[in-house]
Amino acid sequence: MSRIGKQPVAVPAAVKVSLNGNTISVEGPKGKLEFEHHPRVSVVWDESEKAITVSISEADLGIKQYRALWGTTRSIINNMVIGVVSGYEKKLEVMGVGWTAVLAGQALKLNVGFANTVEVDIPAGVNVAVEKQLITVTGADKQAVGQFAAKVRAKRPPEPYNGKGIKYGDEVVVRKQGKQFGS
Repeated sequence: MSRIGKQPVAVPAAVKVSLNGNTISVEGPKGKLEFEHHPRVSVVWDESEKAITVSISEADLGIKQYRALWGTTRSIINNMVIGVVSGYEKKLEVMGVGWTAVLAGQALKLNVGFANTVEVDIPAGVNVAVEKQLITVTGADKQAVGQFAAKVRAKRPPEPYNGKGIKYGDEVVVRKQGKQFGS
């Protein structure tokens, strides 16, 4: 049995939920998100209790894949509800002398020690703010915010010897000692 899947998803009053076949739509103050769940997982929206319940049939309880889909579907729906109410945020720091990040329309230009600037296209539904060495990625979709932040970080991950690179705001880069010279 899925321990997460059994719990209902509480929906605040400011959020509208609609089910259309296997597609669930959640709309709130921060935006609108849609998700198409697996057909073996049933999603029920209870208007009176303001809760979404996710379940699978008794026959599918013995199949590991469907039990996994049950908990995953519930977590995705919960993340959608949180996203349209309060949104998600990731902070990135550009560490290095002369290294910068600049917004240019729907692209983020990174000057991170390469001969040319690196451009990363900003996807729809994701907002990016740049303040000196700090990049803030916000949006309603948790997956899109995390994916874009990981894509930016992958352009120049932090290295342990000089501490240069793009790191998450709460990430700790463990520094290493370089080579020893002399006898």
